[in-house]
Amino acid sequence: QVQLVESGGGLVQAGDSLRLSCAASGRTLGNNAMGWFRQAPGKERDFVALIRWSSGTTYYADSVKGRFTISRDNAKNTVYLQMNSLKPEDTAVYYCAASRFSTVRPDSYDYWGQGTQVTVSS
Repeated sequence: QVQLVESGGGLVQAGDSLRLSCAASGRTLGNNAMGWFRQAPGKERDFVALIRWSSGTTYYADSVKGRFTISRDNAKNTVYLQMNSLKPEDTAVYYCAASRFSTVRPDSYDYWGQGTQVTVSS
């Protein structure tokens, strides 16, 4: 089992920044990639970004490219999502997840955190 705990959400104004953290514990060795997803009320869970544990290779959704940065600290088993130039449409619950594969498909992720709310006011 892998446990994922997100933190760092909050209420900010448009243009502000936030950094989300996702601490992983448990049997993490089998996980190839960590992803961030988000889900707004009444909408599906959407891919935001992913990073491969070993190589650090990253991949972003077009909607956040150039504004968000995903990174990892292997020694701490922690993944971060730096979010800059936030927009009201970024408002959602943000989830981190672990997968054996580098994929944007949420159904390919085996473990999920509890989520953290990000609210961006205009």
